[in-house]
Amino acid sequence: MIVVSTETIPGKRIVRAVGLVRGNTVRARHIGRDITATLKNIVGGEIREYGKLIAESREQSLDRMKEHAREMGANAVVGVRFTTSVMMAGSAELLAFGTGVVVEEL
Repeated sequence: MIVVSTETIPGKRIVRAVGLVRGNTVRARHIGRDITATLKNIVGGEIREYGKLIAESREQSLDRMKEHAREMGANAVVGVRFTTSVMMAGSAELLAFGTGVVVEEL
């Protein structure tokens, strides 16, 4: 599955758009990570625990978006974007979305 943030794919021709495809995940903070993050906030530095959490969320959202695209008959997704929203205190949603398309070689 080809996934790009651009509207076109070099070397490919879009022959059909199947529609909007998306994948999301909602994650909650972990108390152990919060303690470490609080300490990092005091002394400074990268908060790797949260970096890892958001990276895992991003990959899960992308995997779910690609699965949705396959279910709709697409073999690629163009115009991919991410957005986030707070669901409640301590949890957030990460949404990946784009346009599912069928592409072929030029």
